[in-house]
This record gives sequence, structure tokens and C-alpha cells, in this order.
Amino acid sequence: MKIAEVCNVDFSLRHFVLPVMRGARARGHEVVGICAEGRLLEVPRREGFRIVPVPMARSLNPLAQWRAYRALLELFREERFDLVHAHMPISGLLARLAARRAGVGRVAYTGHGFLFNQPGPWWRRTLSLWLERLGGRLTDVFMTVSEEEAADARRLGIAPRAVGIRNGRDPLRFRPDAGVRAALRAELGAADNDCVVVIVSRLVRHKGHVELLRAMEAVPGAVLWVVGERLPTDHGPDMAAEFARAEAVLGPRLRRLGYREDVGRVLAAADVFCLPSHFEGLPMSVIEAMMTGLPVVATGIRGPREQVRDGETGLLVPPAAVPPLAEALSRLAADPALRRRMGAAGRALALERFDEAKVVGRTLDLMGL
Repeated sequence: MKIAEVCNVDFSLRHFVLPVMRGARARGHEVVGICAEGRLLEVPRREGFRIVPVPMARSLNPLAQWRAYRALLELFREERFDLVHAHMPISGLLARLAARRAGVGRVAYTGHGFLFNQPGPWWRRTLSLWLERLGGRLTDVFMTVSEEEAADARRLGIAPRAVGIRNGRDPLRFRPDAGVRAALRAELGAADNDCVVVIVSRLVRHKGHVELLRAMEAVPGAVLWVVGERLPTDHGPDMAAEFARAEAVLGPRLRRLGYREDVGRVLAAADVFCLPSHFEGLPMSVIEAMMTGLPVVATGIRGPREQVRDGETGLLVPPAAVPPLAEALSRLAADPALRRRMGAAGRALALERFDEAKVVGRTLDLMGL
């Protein structure tokens, strides 16, 4: 079969969609990636995938979305795909509309987080719900990474047969490694007895960086490594003032590492993973941390509460609240044995539930590939 994998930007294709593309190609199918142009597309292109850039926009600008829709429609008519597999709310809806208009025989969708479940004005959440219902009617195979959101899709009339497929990561890439731990800690100046807390995320407000930076002030025995960057298409404040304040207060206990391709090495060198998001789909970074044997401190929201077993593999705290976050980090920073016990339990759970090969295999099976 000839398959189109469609998402919004290069970051999404590189980190979320590429494993599915690899899996489909391994089963003998021709796979084409479609998203906005970006530097992270060098990775799939080096692997031999054909990537077709289209002018996707992460906005509600109707003119921009019309241009993206027209480009997709023209491409689908020209390429004559057997299956279009769409991702993300806006790009996913446009791809499904264009696929149906172009006469594509089979249309699949993977939701990575519903916009109507995110904070925002009532009109945006209402619009999102109705657009998801429209998209559901255009979809043969409807999947979500979150099992809770699959239940939402069935309950709210979006897709009566929605399936939660989870996310997955490669346990050979994300695993404990004592040699890597020692080398990278020496490189980054972390002492053996330092408790290194790490966050891996885009630098956007809703990931909870502001709360984490403030919480770290109350955890004097810990060091914070911040991995990630802000995408050109990200919205909201850049948090420059909050980071400047934290750098002045925390001093050498704060290290900003930027975007890293070696996230597995960074996690192997850390002691605690933290992601205090305000909303999520099913975060890959939590899975990566669990596979690496780290206890996870996260917020008790959709997504993380499907991943973290509170008190067993990590700790769940309320979103947008600094004191409980500081308390959870302090508890782990003060107890290496607890960290080891929770990390081992988290790795076992991740291998059982979030193995990339299993998740990709189930996704391909559902799409009939």
C-alpha cells in the first residue's frame, strides 16, 4: 500500500510519527511523510523517507488553513494514496477532509490530545468539540494515544469505536546505563551526591516550567537540568523573565541544555524526572524517563495519570501549584532508596505498557497494514 503520514510540523513528525513510518515500511509499504518544512526532517530523510512539505500552520487563521487544505487536496489527488493517516487536531482535520474529497480509500486518525480538554475560552473548546465530531465522521480508524481520551471520544459522539493505543518508546534507546551516567554527570558538572531533576519538553508555559523553577527554590539539595527549546510555531509567553529570575536565584543549580538528540543519555544521568504540565495527551517524555528507570513527578491530569502510579512509580501533584510540587521533589531528593525503588517499578511498567514495537504494531494492525 501507499501510505501518507500527515502531521503539522517537523517536531511532531520526528518525535511522534516517525516510528509508525518505520513500522509500516518494515511491513513492505511505501510511506510518505507530509508536514511543514523544518530542520528536524533531516532525520527521516537520511533514513530514506520521502518527505513532502506543505504549508501547515498551528493557528486558527482561516486563510492559512485554506492554503494548507488546498495543498493537501492537490497532493492527495496527484499521489493517489491508499491510506491517509492523520495526526494532531488541525492538521488531522484538514488531512481527513482533503482525503475524503480526493477519494482516498481509507482514512485513519491518531489524536495526540483533544483541544476541548485543554484550558481556554469556552468558544474555542466548543468549536474544537464540534470539529472533532466532524472529523470523526470522516474517519475509518479512530485512535488516540490516551485511553481516557478514547473514552471521551466514544462518550461524546466523536467516534463510537475509538481505540486508545498509547504511546511507546524503544527500550534499547532509553535504559539505565552506569557508564553514560558517570560520563555525562562529569561533563555537566553534577557531583555523585547531587540529586539531578530533569525536565524534557518544549519551552511553553503549559508544560509547567514556571512552577518547577519556583519549586526548585525550596529543594536546596537538588540540581535542575532543562532540556528543550521553543518551536517557532509555539504560542504564548516565552518565559524569559522567569528563567532569568531562576538563574539569579538558583545559580549553578540550574542548567539549560537546549534541544538534545541524546535525550536517552541525559535521562540516564539524572535522578528524578519532572513534568508539571497543565494539560497533556500522553507525554512521550514520561515514557522515556520511566524506561530509563527514573521516578516521575507529574501532574494528576489526563495522560500522566495513565502513566504514573502515584506512590509506586512516582508522585502525582495538582497542576499549577508550587508547594505540592516542591514537597514531592524534596521527598525524592532526600531519599535515594525511594528513588531507586520507584524507578525500578516505573521501568517494569513502561516495558509492559509502553514498548514502542508493541504500540506501533497495534497501530498498524488497526489500520489493516
